[in-house]
Amino acid sequence: MKHRITVLCDNTVGPVTGTLGEHGFAALVEHPAGALLFDTGQGATLLANAQRLNKDLHRVGTVVLSHGHCDHTGGLLPLLRICGPRRVLAHPGVFASRYRVKDTGEAIAIGIPYTEEYLQEHGARFDLSREPREVAAGLLLTGEVPHRTDFETGDRGLYSDPVKEHIDLLPDDQSLVIRGERGLTILLGCCHAGLVNTIEAARQLTGEDEVYAVVGGTHLGFCTGSQLEQTIQALRRFRVKKICASHCTGFAAAARLAHEFPGAFQPTAVGYCLEV
Repeated sequence: MKHRITVLCDNTVGPVTGTLGEHGFAALVEHPAGALLFDTGQGATLLANAQRLNKDLHRVGTVVLSHGHCDHTGGLLPLLRICGPRRVLAHPGVFASRYRVKDTGEAIAIGIPYTEEYLQEHGARFDLSREPREVAAGLLLTGEVPHRTDFETGDRGLYSDPVKEHIDLLPDDQSLVIRGERGLTILLGCCHAGLVNTIEAARQLTGEDEVYAVVGGTHLGFCTGSQLEQTIQALRRFRVKKICASHCTGFAAAARLAHEFPGAFQPTAVGYCLEV
């Protein structure tokens, strides 16, 4: 069996009737040795969508958290309650304090909605590391992504405190790299580290230059126009075959990517499936 990615949580739903959308992301990765869950959404749709798509989450041996935002981690508790104890791979900073502060000054807590101790009581077996690591044969977790580009400045509305004293650079952001016959497929949560930084990290870690697909949130909807323009130029240089953008990519950025990469761009909603 090849590696199969199925999107279980996203802001939008695809053609499968009865699936539900929420602001968040989760994807099931089925591989020859089993299955893993990459992110868990906010928690309202994961279990229902998995059932509707005939995906048995009891098969999931490992959960990977891309970063510590509630729209990627909120479904962990419901998963543990239904499926029992699970190994959870994440960065040590996943439980950091996190806020989005609006222009009005209103601060909204957006960090992981449960304490580490509470999740452990419900069966989470956390395995925390900043380093790249192999999750299964052909599956590599990037660990902390080096910030090497000067134009990927990210989302400046995110803070570690509610009074905007410390910008949150999200060092815990990481992605999953799948080695396939056609090249690398990179599964993204929000890609706060930057899409170009993440692709470069994946290529360096694997020693492979060919990038077949990027799948998931790109956060380009929350970044500057200059970052979007330079990201488009970089994607051309990388010759990425499939750009499967979803979640935090945003409508305007997704429309631009669809225009710039006809045939390569694929809207990615709940139910989207890709074999690599």
